[in-house]
Amino acid sequence: MRKTVSAAQAIVDSLIQHGVDTIFGIPGVHTYRLFDALYERRGEIRFVGTRHEQGAAYMAYGYAKSTGRVGVYTCVPGPGVLNTTAALCTAFAANASVLCLTSEIPAADIGRGFGILHELPDQLATLRSLTKWAERIDHPTQAPQIIAEAFQRMTGGRPGPVALECPWDTLGVTALTEMSARTGGLEPPPVDQDAVESAAELIQNSKKPMIMVGGGAVDAAAEIAQLADLIQAPVTAHRSGRGIVAEDTPYGLGLAAAYRAWSDTDLLIAIGTRMELQYLRWRKLPPNLKIVRVDIDPRELIRRPCDVGLVADAKMGVRALNASLRSSNVSRHSRETELMSLKLLARSEYESVQPQVAYLDAIREVLPRDGFFVEEICQVGFSARFAFPVYLPRTYVSCGYQDNLGFGFMTALGVKLANPSKVVISVNGDGGFMFGVQELATAVQNQIKLIIIVFNNRSFGNVLRDQKALFHGRFIGERLRNPDFVKLAQSFGAVAYRAENPAELKSSLTAALNDNGPVLIEVPSEPDSEVSPWPFLHPWSAGR
Repeated sequence: MRKTVSAAQAIVDSLIQHGVDTIFGIPGVHTYRLFDALYERRGEIRFVGTRHEQGAAYMAYGYAKSTGRVGVYTCVPGPGVLNTTAALCTAFAANASVLCLTSEIPAADIGRGFGILHELPDQLATLRSLTKWAERIDHPTQAPQIIAEAFQRMTGGRPGPVALECPWDTLGVTALTEMSARTGGLEPPPVDQDAVESAAELIQNSKKPMIMVGGGAVDAAAEIAQLADLIQAPVTAHRSGRGIVAEDTPYGLGLAAAYRAWSDTDLLIAIGTRMELQYLRWRKLPPNLKIVRVDIDPRELIRRPCDVGLVADAKMGVRALNASLRSSNVSRHSRETELMSLKLLARSEYESVQPQVAYLDAIREVLPRDGFFVEEICQVGFSARFAFPVYLPRTYVSCGYQDNLGFGFMTALGVKLANPSKVVISVNGDGGFMFGVQELATAVQNQIKLIIIVFNNRSFGNVLRDQKALFHGRFIGERLRNPDFVKLAQSFGAVAYRAENPAELKSSLTAALNDNGPVLIEVPSEPDSEVSPWPFLHPWSAGR
């Protein structure tokens, strides 16, 4: 279909054609035309205004990470773009399909160094260094096809963020434009049956296999559960893969329990994962370990070599493995009792990580099975990686290997907007929460029914611990002077509670489920009061 439209109208129309229903951001002079086009289509695409560009980008990340769909945000060029780069690198690390939609200075002035408002030396090059792909829309007739390619790039192969810019003046240029440009997603690579048979042979010859899953395996939960049952293998994950196999089943092991099985493991089946847990966290590889990898990104098989590599979509690759193993009549003695014992042993060991484990238990009791838990870079967040059971894919939202301090609250707002009927709980340290505290205004204005827990120990907990243990108490920059978080939240118009212990937290969470709009719960504690979670996250350094 052809019609005369502006570049801004073509962009908005193309987003709607690709199923985008929400866009986050802040209007500015460089994007006025884009916002006017959004106004024209306000019945089809919702705009959520934020108080900082970083908040917009993290909300788009939370939207994408929790759904597997594309999250979109818009910002002005220059400083606006730069304010979002922490979230862009998070999306890159965590393989989230996030679209950064920005503007540029007037087209004729790009690259000439005149000092135009919000000019960068080379914005497009900057964006290309942070994303899978970035491009400029120079004319309305290009918009539909370029946006179609952007969606293909974001969702094809290993998912990831992309960026599009359109110059300030170009947004208002009109032309007769073909509006129906849509391309299908990239076809996954065909499954190499020879590699499948080689992998199946290694699996048949193994005695104690382990399955490691990452974010690339979230859509293969049923197939992986079947594989685990077929070969009697525990399944573990570090962050993004959690919940692919429910951790209340015999085969779903948290990382602390899985570490107990690691030394006896003779075959690791790594599916859609960088294997950060084994190589960077555990470090000690069992002797004579064989490795089978299933990954859609062929570069992964080079980064960490394996005995058999299968370049394939996780669902298709594991399905082929299961078929091959069944045809060989693979049969294993049940390891369910053994694996359940490992879970109980791990629980008895990390029970000492207090008060974090008790608080996590209280959250798990209240959070529905299909509710979302958004972690943060704090003592409770770190402890959750081994002490908070997860039951469904995508419901444990992390920031991948970037570990961006302050990402959690802003990301959780996007998670809740994408999943309005689900309970979403955001856990934060006091330091990280203050990175995005202004988005409480966004939460109240949009009546986003998010539950926010702020664990207030008046310090950067890891910094304090390390300066005490490694630098003989030479403290600098570790203590924090905080507001009264309850009064602060109330001043924004949010409901707020204070919980002094796990029982009070559970009671406050139960009440929060029935409150309208955002709820903040402050949990005060003393600096240096939490037991370190790091012996379970880095057992190699603790001699475990």
